[in-house]
Amino acid sequence: MSYVKPADLIGTVIDAGASKVMYSTQDTMVRSIMGGALLSLAAAFAVTVATTTGIPLLGAVLFPVGFIMLYLLGFDLLTGVFVLTPLAWLDKRPGVTLGGILRNWGLVFLGNFIGAFAVALLMAIVVTYGFSTPPNAVGEAIGHIGEGRTLGYAEHGAAGMLTLFIRGVLCNWMVATGVVLAMISTSVPGKIVAMWMPIMLFFFMGFEHSIVNMFLFPSGLLLGGDFTVMDYLIWNEIPTVLGNLVGGLVFVGIPLYVTYGRPSSPRRRVSSRRARNAAQHPASDSAAQVAVAQADRATAHSPVG
Repeated sequence: MSYVKPADLIGTVIDAGASKVMYSTQDTMVRSIMGGALLSLAAAFAVTVATTTGIPLLGAVLFPVGFIMLYLLGFDLLTGVFVLTPLAWLDKRPGVTLGGILRNWGLVFLGNFIGAFAVALLMAIVVTYGFSTPPNAVGEAIGHIGEGRTLGYAEHGAAGMLTLFIRGVLCNWMVATGVVLAMISTSVPGKIVAMWMPIMLFFFMGFEHSIVNMFLFPSGLLLGGDFTVMDYLIWNEIPTVLGNLVGGLVFVGIPLYVTYGRPSSPRRRVSSRRARNAAQHPASDSAAQVAVAQADRATAHSPVG
C-alpha cells in the first residue's frame, strides 16, 4: 500500500531533517533559491487567477501547484526546515547540532529570499512592459496586498502585531502539515493530494507565509505600493518568520515526535518487543528476516549516546 502509517512516517521525517543539516552550502543555496522561486511563481499565478476571474477561492485552489512542484523536486523552504531539522536534533542524530540547524536556517532564508526577489523583479517587468507603463490589474492587486498587510496591521498597534504573529503561526501549522504529508504516501498522486489540502487552506484563509511574502512585498515596492522596506520588515516579515517557526514546531513537529518518535513511545516499545520475540523464536528464515527488519525500523531513530 502507498499509505505510510504515522508510526513509520516519523522516522522518514527525522531522516529528512538530518540530511538537510548535512547539505553543503552550495546544495542548500541552490535548493532554497529554487524553492523560493517556484513558490513565488505559484503566488503570482494565484493572484493572477483571482484578479482576472474575480474568484479568490479559485486562486487558492490552484496555488498549491508551486508547493507540490518544489517538494517533488526536493527543494527547500524555510517553513519546512523549521519543523524538520529540530526533530533530528531532538532525536540526537550524529552530527546534528544547534549550530548546524541555525546555519541551515540562515542559508535557506537567504536562498528563499534570492529566489523570491528574482521572481518579483521578473514579474514586475512583465506587468509593466519593462517599467515603461503603469502596472496592469495584476500588478495593482499585488501592490495593494503589500499595503494592506503592513500598514493595515500597523493601524491596530499591538493588536495588529499579535494578529500578524498568530496568522504566521496558523500558516505554518498548515504548511508544516503539508511538508509531513508529502512523506505519508509512496505514490506521486498520493503525495499531491495530501499536500494540496493544507496548502489550499492556508492561502485562502489569508495566513502569513514568510516566503510568499518575500515575493509579494518586494513586488509591491517595485510596483509603487505605498509602504516602505521598514514597514515590510517590522510589520510583516520578522513577526511572520517567528510565527512560522512557532506554528511548525508547536503544532506539527513536537506533537508528532512526542507521540511517535521517542524511544519511550508505546508504539515503539510494542514494535521493538514483538520484533525481539519473533527474532528469538523464528518460525522460518523469512519470519526472522521480517522480525529483524521490524526491529531495525523501531530502533533506527532512537537517541544516540
